[in-house]
Amino acid sequence: MTKEINHTHQLVLIQGELKAPKGQTNKFGGYSYRSAEDILEAVKPLLQKHNCDLTLSDDIVEVGGRVYVKATARLVSHNPFSEVETTAYAREAEVKKGMDDAQITGSASSYARKYALNGLFCIDDTKDPDATNTHGKSQPKTKTPSIDEDLF
Repeated sequence: MTKEINHTHQLVLIQGELKAPKGQTNKFGGYSYRSAEDILEAVKPLLQKHNCDLTLSDDIVEVGGRVYVKATARLVSHNPFSEVETTAYAREAEVKKGMDDAQITGSASSYARKYALNGLFCIDDTKDPDATNTHGKSQPKTKTPSIDEDLF
């Protein structure tokens, strides 16, 4: 969900200049990914350059008996003043092996913040393992219709 108060020219400039490489490696899955921290490290010099502030905040919400972290990324431009924010949600696992309750919440917060930042700065993660990882399970094969087949 995106809430826009005024069009933010600086946001467009930051989106165009931002390079947030995938600086992390998942040793188990053998893939590279970017974390919220990687995005923040890349965006900080651009915030200063374009006279903007970025804040991140979390709310805990319950939906249908499940607990979610709602992360909000808010960009404030100071010249001229404008504000844009995006939100993303991540569900807390009820139990995660090797983690205490605070770590489970922190993990969900990091995940939600990453996707709030992705939304704000138009970072496309469709090729990220989060979008394509089958976690060892094969995907069902879908039949691709031929040109001769009736598609309707």
